[in-house]
Amino acid sequence: MQSKAKTIEEYLLELPEKHAEQIRRVRNIVLENLPPGYEEVMNWGMITYQVPLSFYPDTYNKQPLMYAALASQKNHMAVYLSGIYMSKDRRKDFEAAYRETGKRFDAGKSCVRFRKLDDLPLDLIGRTIAALPMEAFVARVKGVRSGKP
Repeated sequence: MQSKAKTIEEYLLELPEKHAEQIRRVRNIVLENLPPGYEEVMNWGMITYQVPLSFYPDTYNKQPLMYAALASQKNHMAVYLSGIYMSKDRRKDFEAAYRETGKRFDAGKSCVRFRKLDDLPLDLIGRTIAALPMEAFVARVKGVRSGKP
């Protein structure tokens, strides 16, 4: 269920009210914790937090690097956290911290899915977003691409 909305407000308006309110709350956490430099846009049919091409244009697909994203699907919502999926250790640490909260952990290959806001440890999401400044994220991407993560 990919949106064709051009703006974040259009995207939120097309969601069922229950999902829209929850996505707004998670969005506020992301914005409160987002390190400087990342931009918030609609990209890939989701609310996306990305590295501007003006900062790092050398991507494999000529698209900005996605740091994080928020999406609403028919049966769940999702937070995409590229920064933790670039390293097995970071992913394991995140998963362990998530499970310690006692909340239901439902993760895909690059996202954490949730059906209701109570399933999502917002403080952990905030800390995870805050943990990787844009320059460090780009350096990790370059390291992964070169085989030296």
